[in-house]
Formats: sequence, C-alpha cells, structure tokens
Amino acid sequence: MPATGDGRAPGAADLPGAHDGAPVGHARTRPATTGTGPATAAPPIPHPRSQPARTAHGTRRPSRPTGGGHAPAPGDGPVDGAAAPLRLLVIEDDASDAQLIKAAVADSGTSIEIHWARGLEQATQLLAQSSPAGRRGRSRGGEFGCVLLDLASPADLPHPSDPSDGLEGLHELLRRAPHIPVVVLTDAAGAELGAAAVAAGAQDFLLKHETDGPLLARALRYAVERKRADESQRRLVEAELRGQENARLQRHLLPTPLLDGAGLSFTRRYRPGRRRALLGGDFYDAVRTDDGTVHVVIGDVCGHGPDEAALGVALRIAWRTLVFAGLTGETLLTTLQHVLEHERRSDEIFATLCMLVIEPGGTTDLDSLGTGERARLYLAGHPAPLLLGRDHAPATLPADQAGPALGLLPCHDGGAAWPAHEVELQPGWRLLLYTDGLIEGRVGAGSRRLGQDGLADLIADHQSAGLTRGRLVDSAIAEVEELNGGALTDDVAVLLLERNPVQLILG
Repeated sequence: MPATGDGRAPGAADLPGAHDGAPVGHARTRPATTGTGPATAAPPIPHPRSQPARTAHGTRRPSRPTGGGHAPAPGDGPVDGAAAPLRLLVIEDDASDAQLIKAAVADSGTSIEIHWARGLEQATQLLAQSSPAGRRGRSRGGEFGCVLLDLASPADLPHPSDPSDGLEGLHELLRRAPHIPVVVLTDAAGAELGAAAVAAGAQDFLLKHETDGPLLARALRYAVERKRADESQRRLVEAELRGQENARLQRHLLPTPLLDGAGLSFTRRYRPGRRRALLGGDFYDAVRTDDGTVHVVIGDVCGHGPDEAALGVALRIAWRTLVFAGLTGETLLTTLQHVLEHERRSDEIFATLCMLVIEPGGTTDLDSLGTGERARLYLAGHPAPLLLGRDHAPATLPADQAGPALGLLPCHDGGAAWPAHEVELQPGWRLLLYTDGLIEGRVGAGSRRLGQDGLADLIADHQSAGLTRGRLVDSAIAEVEELNGGALTDDVAVLLLERNPVQLILG
C-alpha cells in the first residue's frame, strides 16, 4: 500500500476520528442495508448381537439517517437481508496506511465496518468495550469479528516480552483477546515475519504492496472461518479429554473383588442404562475376610442419573468398609441404611440390596469335593438369586424373609428388619445374582415382562446348550435384549459366583 511522497495518502485527512480511535466508518461510499450475517449450522446403545451457530461477527450497528432510501451504488454490500457487516479493528499508527486500507475495503465488494486504533493499548480498550463482559445485558452484535494488525506499528508495551522477534505486539494481542481472529500486515521484506506470525497464532498474513480489496476480503473471511474451526476443534478435543477422564474415573469406581484364596470363580457384567456412561445406580462387590468368610453384595439405587450412580458408589464403599470392620447381617444393613439416609439427595431415594455370606465351612481341597456349604441370604427389597445346580433346573432362592428396601422405613420403628435365610449349597453350586434391570425387560410387543420365572427358563435353555461362565451370562443378556426388542433402558448388573476348587477366575 504505497503512500504519497509526503507520507500521507490523498484523503487521509477525511478519516473521522483517526487520531482518537473512533470508528473510521463503513467502507462504502453509500450506506448498505443492514442484513443478517452468514451462519454456520451448528448413538443408540448397540445390541450385543449383531441455536444456530453464532457468526464470528455481530450484527451491524444502526446507521444514521440519510434522509431517505436510495438504490445501492455498484459494489455495495448485499441489501437482501442476507449479510451483516464484519466489524474490523485495524491497529495502524500510520494514517495514510489506514486510508489505503479503507480504500481497499471499499474496492472489495464486501460489507465491512472499520474501526481504527493507533496502538495496542487503544485497541485493548475498544476490544474490552465490545466484549460480552463490558456490554452486560446487550447482544453480542457489538463484538469485533476480526483484527488487522500492522506488525510495523509500535507495540506501545512498557515491558515487551521479546522485542527481538518483531512479534511482541501480536503476542500481547493474542494474550488479551485470544478468541478474536487476527490477520497481520507486513511489507515484502517481512514475508518470513508474516509466516512466523501465523505460526505464533495469527490466522493469516498479507503483504502491503500486494494486497488489493478482493484479496483483503478473502483473507478476512478465511481468518474468521479458520478461527471458528480452530475453536470448534479445541472444544472437541476438550470434550474428548473430559470424556476420557470421566471414563477412567468411572472405570476405577467399579470394584475389584477381593477373593484370593476363596476358590471361587466370579463372573460379572455391568451395563448402565444411561447412554455414554460407564456407571449407573447398580453396584456390586465381593470380598473374603481373614476368617475365610466370603461376602457378596449386589444392589440397585432407584433412578438412573449421575447422583444415583454416585450414591451407589458410596454404598458399595461403605459396605466393603463395614465388612472389613467386622459387621455383618442386620447390623451391617442397618448401618448401611444410615449411610444412605445421610448421602441421598431426597427422602424418596431408596436402594434394594441382596447380600450373601458364605461361611468357611466348605473346603476347596480336591479330596473334599463332596462337602456342602452353608450361606446366609439377606434381601432388602431385591430379587432373590438363582441357584444353578448341576442336576436340576435353575431355582429361585426363597424370598419369604425379605425385608424392605434400604431407606423406605426408619430403622428405629422396628419395621426395617432383614432376617437371614439359611441356604444349603451342594457341591458344584452356582449362584446368579442380578438387578431388576435384567428381568423387567418386555417380552414381545405387549406389556408382559420377563420376570424371575422367565429368567430361570432362559438360563436353563442356555445351560442345556453347554454354555458356562462368561458365555452363559453374555448369551442370557443378549437374549433378554432380543426379547425386549432392543437395549434395556435400566441399569443391569449380573454376578455369577461358582465353586471352583482349582483357582480363582474373574470373568
């Protein structure tokens, strides 16, 4: 953009407010009609088988009355309501260069509203005035859509961070206004500096003597779109990182059973009902204490949100802590209800629970396989487990002594009682514990639910087909979903506990 011999371009004196940072004004010789800016338009759970985006620039500020309507001059911006002016902040200390920028804009055929600042401090004030924080209660239409920075302009910084690279002004601008696209201007000798500016964070660079109106307009549009794409990519990466962190967190919140030396195989499957979640309101755990007793629990907090998932984790951790503290039976369940009452967000929240305590009477020696075992079963509003014997069809354990769900009745009134049911476990026993999400799926198009009897028949069919352990559990869940006509909407937790005299297997 060459200047005249006296250092001033013809008409430089007509720049209104050129020395006080006031807007240079619209780049057209005649006002264009205000319009609307271009806008960019902003998975089901798989079956185991088988506001419009905001533009980077705001709306055009109302122009002053001109004394009547008129047809636009050739080269004026669109007047059909489809384009709003881009608010461009030019940081340029040379009035002649600023005038040439105005002339280039006028020749570009693009609706651009120019504002001029002589230095970075003045530009920062204008940016602050147009930012949402400085325009409380007003629309975002007053924001600048792009900044055009002349690298030759003094940075007017009291303590430049690196005055040797020629980009100290750009560095400071990006620090103060990180979300606004920036195009830099440099002379032909500074082409490498322009490339360094892009590497430092600018969206594009232009050579003064090679820049005309159309090229300037294209560079500004490119800068706005590239900044928008960069911001979208940044938000996507941040969302992916948050998702990975949440997945790791939820994965670590799932328990690792402590059954060393128990001689049991432990197969578990867990599927939350919420989409894109790894943790639901269902919970489970299994531990072996020093006296050889094996304790197993499975439970279900009512509801499906993150609050219920957090409460399920709290109950599981509390249960394990109480077991290792020596509590068991009704004493443990009463204490666990107190934990629930203090941790739940409302009095309507409750939790069902099934607890199994296998006494160390049975041995795991190969010479003692004929010895049966005894267990105590505690039910708090929860479905009873299935006993999968080798010589009989799956049978549901008795639930006649089941107590209420935790949190439904206060412990002090005597109504909340959870008596134990004694269970004889014959050699080679297998127990299937589950939450109600597995049995509440529909069967066909009607309203009939699978239920406990339906689950027992389904498991018997899969056992007769020779399926065991993980394959048995997976095939059962797959058929339940097939009968339901799709993925189950409730959380599902399934545990298959088996006497295994050789080694512990976690499925």
